[in-house]
Formats: sequence, structure tokens, C-alpha cells
Amino acid sequence: MRCRINRRVFVAGLAATSWARAWAQSGSPAELRWKAELDAFAAADRQQLPAPGGVLFVGSSSVRMWTGLEYTFPEQSVVTRRGFGGSRLSDCADLVHRLVLPYRPRLVVLYAGENDLTEGAGPQDLLTHFVRFVQQVQTALPNTRIAYLSIKPSPSRLAHMMTMREANLLIQTHVLAHDDLDYIDVHTAMLDNDGRPRAELYVRDQLHLSAEGYGLWRQIVSAHLRP
Repeated sequence: MRCRINRRVFVAGLAATSWARAWAQSGSPAELRWKAELDAFAAADRQQLPAPGGVLFVGSSSVRMWTGLEYTFPEQSVVTRRGFGGSRLSDCADLVHRLVLPYRPRLVVLYAGENDLTEGAGPQDLLTHFVRFVQQVQTALPNTRIAYLSIKPSPSRLAHMMTMREANLLIQTHVLAHDDLDYIDVHTAMLDNDGRPRAELYVRDQLHLSAEGYGLWRQIVSAHLRP
């Protein structure tokens, strides 16, 4: 009898803990800030949830505005895009349970961090957020690899160029020490021979990528998508 009661108490406690965790996550600042975008992702998933084992692109506007990304890499059977403009690496780490875990991808390609730096975060902060993102993904999905797309050298954000390079180097160094992580360097190829951002890779705002910019990304990224 006592065993049955203890089991009921355990199950009830587990359910309460799970509910409390879900409630806390749904009321988090990141959840509230990005509610419209997260709701749109959930609605798309209800229409057709991507098959597990695919490639998932997550991050800020450079992912959101990559038109046709789902069909850019025809050798990949499943490519999913979950980008939300203006988001930060800290947001991606806060929202792993919404952005990554439902899709059970074999590979996550993450582009985020540029907005963190322009809002006052430092390179070490970005590394901390990246490590937190990785730990959450790999705790739930231990067979999922994660590739970090380096922060691009946006002409409109030249004042942050040094911190971008420092953040890229910190994350690259961390990645190289882990076999289940990958670093995709797009930053270097986006500079001209004088070390300045190549203007043709950006649209008029000198922040977002042009068709030529995305074409360059496709060439670089494709080699990192192989199983």
C-alpha cells in the first residue's frame, strides 16, 4: 500500500515539476518578447512538422531573410528555417526548447550574436550564451551536431568589428576543442583584399545580405552539411 502511495506522490510531483517548468518557460522574457514569431513557427509545425534528422537553421534576420533556404541545398532531404529578425544569441539559448528540440535535427546551423554585440554584450558573453545553447541541445539530443556561422562583417556596424572578431575567435577556439561542434567561417570570405567588407554582398542598408551574399554563404555552408 505504501509503495502505491509513494508512486502516486512521485508521479504527481513529476507532473507538477514538468508543469512548473513549462509555465516558467512560457512566461520567460524571451518567450514574451518573441511570442508572435514563436506562435508563427508553432502554426507552421501544426500544418506540417518537419521530419526528424534534418538540418535546422536557427538565428536572426540573416536566417529569416534567406529566401528559399529550404531548397538551397538539394542534397539535404530536410532543411528547416527558424529565423527571427532582431534576435540575439542569448534569445536562441533561452528558446532552445521551442527553436530546436521539437525538430530533432541531426545538425543545427546557428547564426546569432551580431545583435548581442550592438546591444552592449561582450565577446565573452557570446561564448557563454553559445555554450549554454550547446549544452541544452546536446543534453536533450546527444546525437545532434551544432555548427556556428561566424558573425559577418556588416559595413553598417564597422564600429563593432573588433568585438566581432574577438567573439568569432573565442567561439572558434571553443568549437575546435569539441568533435561534435563545427565552425563555419563566412567572415573572412566577406572581406576584400584590404580587409574591408565587400559592399556587393549587402543590400542598401549595408546590414542584410544581397542575393550575391547569400550565394557566397551557400557555397561555404554546403561543405559543412554533409553527414
